[in-house]
Amino acid sequence: MVASVIIGIHGLANKPPGDEKKEWWKIALIEGLKRNCAKTTDDLPFDFVYWADLRYQAPISLEMNPEPYYPDEGVGPFPAYQSHKWVAIFNETTSVIGKEVNFLDLHTGVDKVGDFVLERELQDLAAYYEDGNFRNTARQRLIGKLRERAGKRIMLIGHSMGSIIAYDVLRIIGRETPPVPVDHFVTIGSPLGLPHVKTKIYQENDLVRTPSVVGRWTNFADRRDVVAVEAKLGDDYEANDQGVKVADVLVINAYKSPPNRVPPNKPNFHKSYGYLCTPELSNVVRGFV
Repeated sequence: MVASVIIGIHGLANKPPGDEKKEWWKIALIEGLKRNCAKTTDDLPFDFVYWADLRYQAPISLEMNPEPYYPDEGVGPFPAYQSHKWVAIFNETTSVIGKEVNFLDLHTGVDKVGDFVLERELQDLAAYYEDGNFRNTARQRLIGKLRERAGKRIMLIGHSMGSIIAYDVLRIIGRETPPVPVDHFVTIGSPLGLPHVKTKIYQENDLVRTPSVVGRWTNFADRRDVVAVEAKLGDDYEANDQGVKVADVLVINAYKSPPNRVPPNKPNFHKSYGYLCTPELSNVVRGFV
């Protein structure tokens, strides 16, 4: 049987040190498997790509981090997405960078909101498109990791801006000989649906589609996550030559800041740890490993 490995790549903004961030991702996945699937293991084949040091002089210390990973003290599964709950959420007001925007407005004016989010919040992504050295170095880190793991079954999980780096790399690898196949591409809290991002993909590749080396692509999004304001990618990305299309899965990101942080218990619908613990993603991971 061919060995499997999960490779993660983190999203925007500064991060804790690389080894610490890698360990937190792995622990979050394990906690999700334990609570959602009753699967207890410490031996999860996991690797990680870290790029925050390309943009920031020093990582965030544990003491200064307002939103570290911490084990949830609850029992039983994390909340699964249930469509009937969204009647109330659909009418609630969501805060977007200090500006109150109705949930409906986010979708009826997605181009405008997408550009606003890119300009004010996703500064790393703006640098990614403007700074060729940063862009190429970040890509090469992931390319090197994928080549290192060639021959194994690979699940690649990209969070936020990491999903864009991952997507671009998969398109590049698809043009190489021999390519490195990725059994399952997983995107969480992804801005790949933003018009600006799709335009950049089209400019580089001439076609916005599933990468040719991907055997399966699942996109997980919480509709309250403004970075993933376009929660469904299936209508935006064409199938690859093997007929692989994006499968969109709505989830509930239940992350809250730890009680000993200021402010305590603050929800963050974009947080990677919340996505990694969702029952829907845990079921996919359980089936892979």
